[in-house]
Amino acid sequence: MGADNNMQDKDDQIDLNQNQSDHVSTSGTLDDEQRVKVLSPGMLVAKRFFRNKLAMVGLVILVTMFLFSFVGGMLTPYGESEVFRKKDVILKDYAMMSENKDFLYTNEEGKDFPSIAGAKMILAVNNGNSTFEAKDVTYSLIKEDENLYQITQLTPVANVLTLKGKSSFTSAEEGGTVSNAVKSGYEAAVSEGADNFEADGIFYYIVKEGKQSAISIMDRTALASKKVFSAAGGAELSYDFKLNAEKAFNHQLSSFEADGNTYEMEVEESTGFISLNGEDYAIMSSYAVRPVGSEALSLQFIRAVQEAVLGDEGSVEYTGKDGSSIHYKIEMKGNEFKIRSEQKTQLNDDFASPGNTHLLGTDGHGMDVLTRLMYGGRISLMIGFVAIAIETLLGIIIGGVAGYFGKWMDTILMRIVDVVICIPAMPLYIIVGSIMDYYQIDPRVRIYLLCAILGLINWPPIARMVRGQILSFREQEFMTATEATGIRVSRRIFKHLIPNVIPNLIVIATMGLGEIIIMEATLSFLGIGVKFPYASWGNIINSVNDVFVMTNYWFVWIPAGFLILITVLGFNFVGDGLRDAFDPKMKR
Repeated sequence: MGADNNMQDKDDQIDLNQNQSDHVSTSGTLDDEQRVKVLSPGMLVAKRFFRNKLAMVGLVILVTMFLFSFVGGMLTPYGESEVFRKKDVILKDYAMMSENKDFLYTNEEGKDFPSIAGAKMILAVNNGNSTFEAKDVTYSLIKEDENLYQITQLTPVANVLTLKGKSSFTSAEEGGTVSNAVKSGYEAAVSEGADNFEADGIFYYIVKEGKQSAISIMDRTALASKKVFSAAGGAELSYDFKLNAEKAFNHQLSSFEADGNTYEMEVEESTGFISLNGEDYAIMSSYAVRPVGSEALSLQFIRAVQEAVLGDEGSVEYTGKDGSSIHYKIEMKGNEFKIRSEQKTQLNDDFASPGNTHLLGTDGHGMDVLTRLMYGGRISLMIGFVAIAIETLLGIIIGGVAGYFGKWMDTILMRIVDVVICIPAMPLYIIVGSIMDYYQIDPRVRIYLLCAILGLINWPPIARMVRGQILSFREQEFMTATEATGIRVSRRIFKHLIPNVIPNLIVIATMGLGEIIIMEATLSFLGIGVKFPYASWGNIINSVNDVFVMTNYWFVWIPAGFLILITVLGFNFVGDGLRDAFDPKMKR
């Protein structure tokens, strides 16, 4: 290439030493013959480059892109990751309703019923047992109906041995006695085939094991029921209240007593509406109505929802305490009913159309598209330049050493080049991206790693080009002169050989920038490149991942694609222009 440049200089310049006296001029114009004839090689290259119209178009494009990305990002009033919000009315889940099929436990005041005991209780019910043990405690079950059990803790008070129809009683406490009331109650229960009895206001339970029996005090512990209770104001309902309410419900009674009060009950199918002194007090039902948020549901709302669901209605109108009427939509999903209403809420201003506030609208995250394009251009261009710098540096070093030394050094380095070329780049990018995802690498660190990976994979073509050029230059006279003067090897390579390769390097690097930008955009589009919240032109397009968004929100992805297109075209135009400027014979 250096020889070609020397020949070109001879074609473009006239021997000034021979004709200096004939070409003396005092004119200062740019087209003056004397001025043209003494142009340096660099000026000649620049002159050819600026005369190339496509190269000028490419240069204008690149300057515009740099101003747009780096200056525009400083001028925009919005941040790269700034999310814009709006208030809107949307259909939102307000409550859920589902049928309860599990036992719910209400502990007697001052008692504890552990969860492991609840699991053992279910096993006992399924197996038809009336007692079970948990954590070294024996419990008994008093069945009120299929879905209601009283759970009592058994405390032994006496043992009974029955021989030939006669029973002998022994106190469980050493030195204790068994009262006559307990003895009479036991004998009466045995004769009736019962397993419990009452004596002196205390309930006792009988556990038989052959000829021996154990009499235990039944200490109420918990109530197991499949009914769901909802109380006004979220009040706690007592053991007695729930037990008596269920008994009244099962017997279709209109009232019951509990905690010193008399309650009225209205029964509708599987639901009981309980009132006190004419005011709603509680609801007992097989269905659970739960709020989605933290807001407590009123009994009137729960009743209205249950009546609408059981009446197979698709919606319900409810008038709140403030007198406002709200329309709720009822939707069934799986085994649950969703109660939804239109609520005013604040949400991301996703896919807002272009306007005065956002010239190119907002993306799927509610961020300004124009601002993201500016910051994305910074990252895309930065990745391109850093990757090109890495691959150019590696290519110059490896190609220069291989071309200058030749022999075994050239063979080894060229085999390394062959190995790197054979590495499948795209699968490697995907694997590295997956590893970074697994270890949750910081998004900023990912950008630096992406630059390094792109540079480490794409240097072999530059190394081959540098090697080929140096192989031809090292035998020329100017290199023989450097060897004769004793200049060290590193200076011969990087001071005298590499500068002759720079024109080709500039062309390759310029055109390679476009390829790197396209590769980065591809990786980011596939989700293994630049990660949110940082923007690149590739991951901006990645946000459009379905046909609906692509067809309805063109302003999100078309500008990013257009910027990639014209930027790559700009680099290609400039690269072609530089190639023609350095070697005009290529056009012939």
